Amino acid sequence: MSVMAEATSQSEANRNSRPLPTAPCSVVWSGGHAYVLEGSHGRARWVGVDDRGRPRFFTGDELQLRGWSRSR
Repeated sequence: MSVMAEATSQSEANRNSRPLPTAPCSVVWSGGHAYVLEGSHGRARWVGVDDRGRPRFFTGDELQLRGWSRSR
């Protein structure tokens, strides 16, 4: 594995290991789309739209796997 690929892998692992925000109405970005935390602790889910404007719903674990950030 090249040094650049290894650094990229470590960077992605570090980014994905951060805990997602837990406050209602928190906003994060994933794949160029904004997702908002809706619901309470037991049934919270991240809600956004895809490229065609269709609603998308993710659990916190699913969003962690997709990768996310606090900025676009």
